[in-house]
Amino acid sequence: MQFSVATTIFALLAVANAVAIEEPGMSAVRRDVLLLERQGVNANRPVPNGACCVAATSLKEDTCTVNGAAGKCVPANVNNCGTALTCIENTRLTCNANVLERGKPTCRLTPGA
Repeated sequence: MQFSVATTIFALLAVANAVAIEEPGMSAVRRDVLLLERQGVNANRPVPNGACCVAATSLKEDTCTVNGAAGKCVPANVNNCGTALTCIENTRLTCNANVLERGKPTCRLTPGA
């Protein structure tokens, strides 16, 4: 198997880009959010961390984190987010792979969850 200079450089850049940003005292959740942002999640929009997504910025099905768990921004209106979408943990969502929204399965808060 032969490796060209371009292949080697590409591999090194890929590894360097995958390294998480860490600062002393940084929480694991914040580190994960920064890593998601570096990977271009949410089409380079911010990755919300908390009960509410970013008003006038986050879109339905954007990735977010709440209470340290991965979730999605959905219209749920359960956390007093006003006009912003609500970040709901993936375990509390029901998704329909047959109905796509922005190229992703449509997810909504599971009734009673």
